[in-house]
Amino acid sequence: MIERYTLPDMGRIWSEQNKLDTWLQFEILACEALAQLGEIPNDAVERIKKHARFDANRVKEIEEVTHHDVIAFLTNVAEHIGNDSRYVHLGLTSSDLLDTTLAVQMKEAGELLLQRVADLRSAIKLRAVEHKKTVMVGRTHGIHAEPITFGLKLLVWYDELGRREKTLRDAIEAAALGKLSGAVGTFAHISPKVEEHVCKKLGLRPAPASTQVVQRDVHAEYVSAIALVGAALEQFATEIRNLQRTDVLEVEEPFKKGQKGSSAMPHKRNPIICERVTGMARLLRGYVVASLENVALWHERDISHSSVERVVLPDSTIALDYMLVKFTAVVKGMVVYPDNMKRNLEKVNGLVYSQRLLLELARAGLSREDAYALVQEAAMETWETGKAFEETVRARKGITSKLDAQSLAAVFNLDGYLQEVDTIFARVR
Repeated sequence: MIERYTLPDMGRIWSEQNKLDTWLQFEILACEALAQLGEIPNDAVERIKKHARFDANRVKEIEEVTHHDVIAFLTNVAEHIGNDSRYVHLGLTSSDLLDTTLAVQMKEAGELLLQRVADLRSAIKLRAVEHKKTVMVGRTHGIHAEPITFGLKLLVWYDELGRREKTLRDAIEAAALGKLSGAVGTFAHISPKVEEHVCKKLGLRPAPASTQVVQRDVHAEYVSAIALVGAALEQFATEIRNLQRTDVLEVEEPFKKGQKGSSAMPHKRNPIICERVTGMARLLRGYVVASLENVALWHERDISHSSVERVVLPDSTIALDYMLVKFTAVVKGMVVYPDNMKRNLEKVNGLVYSQRLLLELARAGLSREDAYALVQEAAMETWETGKAFEETVRARKGITSKLDAQSLAAVFNLDGYLQEVDTIFARVR
C-alpha cells in the first residue's frame, strides 16, 4: 500500500502525482473489500498490490486518445497488472473514484489550512497580550470615537478567527464524504460494504445517499468557509492599511532591509502585503459564486461542475494558504507606534470624553436630552476653536453647577476606559 503523508505543502496536495497516487490506493482498497466479501480471489488481490502502478506520462498519452482520464489511468494500470486487472474498478463508475479522491484532497488541504489558522491565531494572541494596555483612539465612521487599546483590537481579530476556524473545520467534515455506489448511486453492482471499507481506510465517511456524484452543496460549503476566512483576513489587513497611512501611522507592516516601496519615490513604505491579502479575498468570494452554481446538476449528474472544480478547489485553498502565511508574518513583524497612538488620541483636544461627561450629567439629575445639548454645545466649540474640551466644559455653569471638581476630574481620566480590559481578555478563549 502507498503510505499517506500528512500536512504536505498545498501544491503537493493538488499535484497530479498525489491525485493518481490516491486513485491507485482507492482501487486497491476496493479490491481488498471485494476479496473480503468473496467476490474476487484473495491471491488476485495480492498480485494486484504487488504489480499495481502507473506512469503519469503514459496516462496522459492514453488520454490523448480516449479523452477520458479515468479510463486512461485504468488502462495504464492494467498494463502493469495483467490479467488480474479485470478485478480492478469492478462495479464502480468514474465518479466513485473521482469524488472520493477529491474528498481526500479537500480534507488534506483543509487540515493544512486549519494549521495555518491556528498559527495566525497564536501570533495574534501574543501581540494582543503585548499591547493589552496600549491606549489608542477608537474610530467609528473613520472619526475619533472613544479610547480603546490596540490589544483589544487584536483580541477581536483573535476571537473572529476562532469562529472562522470552527466554520472551516465543520465544512471540512461535511465535505469528507466518499462514495462507491455506482452509476446512479443504487449499489446495483457493488456492495455498500465496499464503500464502508474504502472510506474508512481513506479517513472519510460514506455519503449516506448519493447519485452518480456526491452532492455539490458540501463543496460549496467548503469554499464558502474558505472565503469567510479570507474575508476576516481582508478586514484585518484593511485595518492595518488604514493605521499605516502617513497621517495616522500607528501601525506599520514589516519593511525589510533592502526592500523598496516605489520606483519613483525612495521614501515610500507601502502596506503591500496587506493590499495583496485584500485583493486575494476578492478572488475567494468569486470562487464561492462558481461553487454555488455547481450545486444544480442535471438529474443524477452532468459534467458541468467538473471543469469549475479543477480550478476553484485547488486555487481557493492555495490562495488562502498563501494569504494566511503572509498575514501571519505581518502580524509577527508589524511595528506598533504607541507614541503616535497617544498623539492621535489627543488630536481632538479631549472630545473623546464627551460620552463620559454626558453620563455624569445624567447621573447628576439632568435629562438625557438636556445633558446631550450641554455637552454637544461645548464639543462644537472645541471643534471650531481648537480649545481643550475640558476648558470649554469648565467655562459652562450649566455643567459645573451639576458636577463638582472631583467629578469633572474623573470625566477626563483615561483609566475609566481600561477598567474592563482584563475582563474582556478573560472572556475570550
